[in-house]
Amino acid sequence: MTERIYLDYQATTPCDPRVVSAMAPFWTEAFGNAHSTHDAGQAAHDAVECARAEVAALIGAQPQEIIFTSGATEANNIAIKGAARHLCQTGDARRQVVTVMTEHKCVVESVRALGGEGFAPVLLPVDAAGRIDEAALARALADRPLLLSVMGANNETGVTEDIPRLARLAREAGALFHTDYAQAAGRVPIDVTAAGVDLLSLSGHKIYGPKGVGALYVRRRPRVRLAPLFSGGGQERGLRSGTLPVPLIVGFGAACAIMRAEGDAENRRLAGLRDGLLDRLRALVPGVAVNGSLQHRLGANLNLRFAGASALAVLAEAPELALSTGSACSSAELVPSYVLSAMGLDPVQAAESLRLAAGRFTSARDMARAADILARAVGAARLRETHPVPAAQLS
Repeated sequence: MTERIYLDYQATTPCDPRVVSAMAPFWTEAFGNAHSTHDAGQAAHDAVECARAEVAALIGAQPQEIIFTSGATEANNIAIKGAARHLCQTGDARRQVVTVMTEHKCVVESVRALGGEGFAPVLLPVDAAGRIDEAALARALADRPLLLSVMGANNETGVTEDIPRLARLAREAGALFHTDYAQAAGRVPIDVTAAGVDLLSLSGHKIYGPKGVGALYVRRRPRVRLAPLFSGGGQERGLRSGTLPVPLIVGFGAACAIMRAEGDAENRRLAGLRDGLLDRLRALVPGVAVNGSLQHRLGANLNLRFAGASALAVLAEAPELALSTGSACSSAELVPSYVLSAMGLDPVQAAESLRLAAGRFTSARDMARAADILARAVGAARLRETHPVPAAQLS
């Protein structure tokens, strides 16, 4: 088979070779436990703290505001459940926890799970462009909720939200503000201190770092307090007990440093490649549409709908391309994307939609070839679905 073109960078990214190089000594040579007091432990501790500073710098935080986790899913759970439970334990009478229907599953399910503890989950609708419904948001904030959680960039559509504005609105309503920034980190610059964000979640493998590591930003001044999810030795300021995975954290820090240095130029390059691919597809394929706002979107992302061709049929006709029909976290579900459904697409339209995202190692040649492959695949899928092969011929 001709070399496959990987265009699923929103599902995961490969480790940058510079990240792998930074991690290498901490697997075999500098293998000390970062919580040990001897020299090997101190060396590991120092490496963790250097990485913590790099993670903090990417989002404008202080190093002591960064709590390492196993990924953004855990960070989101700690932020949402931890904030709600702590406020409840301190006698706060508020019970509404607000998020958006199109959030990542771990956010939606965290909010829903709190319903079993006496809290009141509120899931806000979005408009046809995939952005939060402003009237519904205003009504929810008028009820003085205890927390609002809105992601920086959607993991299926790439549609972005104005996080500083939403943080300000939450603050004016007296609510804590959390954002899942796993997809947006390094792609949509943010200064959490200036923006007034209370809690922010990150993931290493979305920014060319290793899988299995992430972080939660927890604002110190004024201090945000959280109830930990589980008990243990009290590491990470009592919020996330457990022995730190030093190699992964070092790699995460290196990935953040690279993103901070190169992210702006990289994002401009990818937006140009994305726009070129879309222009070529529009010239080659009738009936192609973009799901979600093109103006408010990650530079590398497209969520495309090909009328008359199911996404699964297109993928079957294009084995040279690594694409997805939606979130990798939801791929086991044989149902229409809940994100696209919330945006108003019917089941057929949702089933005709593909997510495409270029990345650091995507070339202009890759994108030109991908456009041609997609155009051919869509044509073949439409022909097959219009004139299906009789079952007798398939045996």
